[in-house]
Amino acid sequence: MDVTDPHPTRTARALRLVAAVACLPYLSLKTAWIAGSTVGIPAGSELLEKRGTMAAVNSLTVLMDAAVIVLAFALTRPWGRRIPAWLVVLPLWVATGLLTPIVVGFPLQAVIGLFGGGAGADDGEPFLDEWVFTVVYTGFGVQALALGWLFALYVRDRWGHLVRGRLAGLPPSPTGPAQRVLAVLAVVVALPVAGLHLSWALGSTAGLSGHLVGQRSANLQVNEAIQVAFALAAAAGAVLLAHRPRPHTRLATAVALGWTGGAALAAWSGWMLLASLVTENPVRGDRQPTQPMNLAYAGGMITGLLVLAVGATLLAERAAAGRDVAAADGPGRAGSMAPSRSTGAGAAAAAAGGPPSAARAASAGGAGPEPTAVPAAPAAPAGPARGPAPAGSPLPRRG
Repeated sequence: MDVTDPHPTRTARALRLVAAVACLPYLSLKTAWIAGSTVGIPAGSELLEKRGTMAAVNSLTVLMDAAVIVLAFALTRPWGRRIPAWLVVLPLWVATGLLTPIVVGFPLQAVIGLFGGGAGADDGEPFLDEWVFTVVYTGFGVQALALGWLFALYVRDRWGHLVRGRLAGLPPSPTGPAQRVLAVLAVVVALPVAGLHLSWALGSTAGLSGHLVGQRSANLQVNEAIQVAFALAAAAGAVLLAHRPRPHTRLATAVALGWTGGAALAAWSGWMLLASLVTENPVRGDRQPTQPMNLAYAGGMITGLLVLAVGATLLAERAAAGRDVAAADGPGRAGSMAPSRSTGAGAAAAAAGGPPSAARAASAGGAGPEPTAVPAAPAAPAGPARGPAPAGSPLPRRG
């Protein structure tokens, strides 16, 4: 999928279609709920208690999933190459954070369910019909795979030069000290967050809400273990990028660790905080997050944002350096729209249709032919030869 090609490849078109179709089940279900339908919501569910609040939340999630379709087109159409980088990166960062835990956790939970595990104790209060989770999370998984593939192709074509090479090849950074401070802060925050999630993954109930204690399940432990992995990945990515303790590590590997881990930690933690606010039940206070849970969510968001800052600073510097090199190199190229003094005559001769010998003579400092003439041989140089200018080098709850 070449950035200069107005037509996406067959693979890109297929992935775009898959991503769009995978959004339809979720969009249809949410639209039905906004319209007042109770399909998939059993009688007595707490989702039926706050119709206005849930309609607002459902409208927000409809817009979020519709944005996946917009992103799929942006990643495959020429106009998507002209969008400012931040307008592409930030939505995809959030999408990565929301979808990656699902694409990793849902298959693991399905496997556990095959062996009779996964489900927690039934508290007698329905939430959603089981088929809703299957349909919705399957759609999310397909969205994640299709959008992730498209994003990888997009990054390769638009920013591939920024993530090539190894850490040892990175030049000294003027903001290196600031990046290292941010990386240290990310590690300091990420480790306690990872510790809390690890304790819950291993079966501890300390710091969990009463509802989660009563609903302890293998599914919940899988979710917590995944958060541990994301916290460690985010911290590792930040340290590799800022401190470079393993210089032979590929830059793309370090960026991928920080991107995926930081996005998943920040977006999922933020979503869990939002979900706890909109489903607040004063009668059932045991459903509300405890202080340790809120600390884990807040710490996850802070860690993700710190890692994002490290990566964004580094890559923005590389992009700026590339533009500076291109600007310095551009005037020295034959055929440039604004040729340098040493190559302008040669470029004019070549542009006018003259033979290569004419261009060589003109670039060497000779008078050369008139731009409109096509002579058999160039005139002899009238002065000393001058060489060319040097070229510059990411449904929050289940079980």
